[in-house]
Amino acid sequence: MNFSVFQMDIVPGDPEANRQLLTEWIDRDVEENSPDTIVIPEMWTTAYTLPELEDIADQDGEPTISFLKDLATKHHVNIVGGSIANKKEGGIYNTAVVINREGELVYQYDKAHLVPMLNEHHYLTGGEKPAEVFELDGVKFGLIICYDLRFPELIRPLALEGAQVLCVVAEWPAARRKHWRSLQIARAIENQMYVVSSNRIGEYDGQEFSGNSMVVDPWGDVLAEGSNSQEETLSLRLDLEKVKKVRHDVPIFDSRVPEIYKKDRGV
Repeated sequence: MNFSVFQMDIVPGDPEANRQLLTEWIDRDVEENSPDTIVIPEMWTTAYTLPELEDIADQDGEPTISFLKDLATKHHVNIVGGSIANKKEGGIYNTAVVINREGELVYQYDKAHLVPMLNEHHYLTGGEKPAEVFELDGVKFGLIICYDLRFPELIRPLALEGAQVLCVVAEWPAARRKHWRSLQIARAIENQMYVVSSNRIGEYDGQEFSGNSMVVDPWGDVLAEGSNSQEETLSLRLDLEKVKKVRHDVPIFDSRVPEIYKKDRGV
C-alpha cells in the first residue's frame, strides 16, 4: 500500500483557507506519487484556536466530511482525514474521520485523552468510546489522536484484533519532541505494527509544533521522518507482509499471560 503523509502548517481559525490548501496539495500529490492512502494532521481545519471553536467548529462533521468525500471520490484515494473540531451532542469533540476511495465514511473516533498542558479539557469534550479497528483496501488499521499515544492500553487491543497499521494524527509540541519520537518507536515494537504519523509544523499562541512526522516499521526501524520545520510529504510503500513476519519471528502475542495481568483500578 502506497502512503502519502502530509506534514502541514495550519492557518489558525480559517477552515476555508485550510480546505483550499489541502485541495491543492492532494491534487499535486496524486499526480506525483499515486498514493493509495493519504494521512493528514490533527485539527487541520482550525488549528488549536480553542476559544474560537464555538464559532468555527464543524457541526456533526460538516462541511469537512463532505469535502473529504468529494476529494476521495475525485482521486479514488483513501483519506485518513486527521481530526476536526466537531460540535455534536452538546459538546465540541476532537473527531478523527476516515474516508475510503469510494467516498464512504468508514470510521470516526473522538479523542479520548484531552491534553491538560494545552487546556483542551476547558474547551473540548473527551470521547467515551475506545479506538476500534477499521479496514481500507483489506488492510486493518487503528487510529489515535496525539496525546492518545501516551496510553498503550488504548492501542494494545487494536493489535490483538489484527491491526497492521496505526495512524497517529497530531499537533505535538516541539518541547516534547523526544517523547513523540520515542513513543512511536515503542508502540511499533510492542505491537509489531507500522506506525504512520502526521504532525503539524509552525507556531501558534507561543507554542511551536514539532513536525517530525514518521513512518516506523514493525521492527522499530524509522523508514521515513519529516523535518521539524518544513511542510513536506512523506511518500512510501509499506510492505504489509513484514507485520506477519515480525509477529511470527517474535511471537509476543502467543507469549502473553493476560490472566496474571492486573486490571486497571483507575489509580
